[in-house]
Amino acid sequence: MSTTADLVAAVKKELKAAQMTYADLARELGMAESSVKRMLAKGDMPLSRVDAICRALKLDFAELAQRVADAQPLLKELTAEQERSVVADDKLLLVAINVVSQWTAEQICTRYRLSEAEVVKYLAQLDRLGIIELKPLNRYRLKVAKTFRWRPHGPVMQYFRESVMLDYFGGGFDGDGENLQLVHGSISRALAPAFAERLQRVAQDFAQQHQTDQKLKDTDREGYTLVLAMRRWELAAFTRLRR
Repeated sequence: MSTTADLVAAVKKELKAAQMTYADLARELGMAESSVKRMLAKGDMPLSRVDAICRALKLDFAELAQRVADAQPLLKELTAEQERSVVADDKLLLVAINVVSQWTAEQICTRYRLSEAEVVKYLAQLDRLGIIELKPLNRYRLKVAKTFRWRPHGPVMQYFRESVMLDYFGGGFDGDGENLQLVHGSISRALAPAFAERLQRVAQDFAQQHQTDQKLKDTDREGYTLVLAMRRWELAAFTRLRR
């Protein structure tokens, strides 16, 4: 959530970009430079003053507000409550997964049996949950980071384990571009995090390629789901045979 401090930080950034000093701003506002410094330090100013600052910067208030919104830290994961809300409705979960993949509302309507009104309704729910910022014409801005992941023990991953895992791993993984490898080994504990970081980079590369390929025709793209995992584990049947 944006705060007054975020607004002041945005104003200072715009001043720097415009190569405008506090003294310059003070002249534009008809104030003493010391008063401007004090005002920005305290973050205590009425909307009329913010309006005047925007005029001095030749910036619309809406543009400044957007700068503040864009500067907000992106979510690396949702809260458990947010995930429970998402997973409670299959259609909402579908739209959530698609927006994380940056599908447009039109693409979702084309691929799935959802009307435009339904998609807009679910986009509005995701906006209220803080996952996206819904914009005019059914466009949206993602509020999750590139490193976003579902909570390891959260409602969405629990849903995956209970309802999706057998369906996913039931495939042959022998189609074009498909692959399944099971590799077991004992390695240095100090090196294990490095392998986990490599997996994270692969996931980021996959997500980035997805974004890049959105400019291609639908007929030139295919939907793939990448599942990456690494954990300390041994098959229970093997564990029972340990000495």
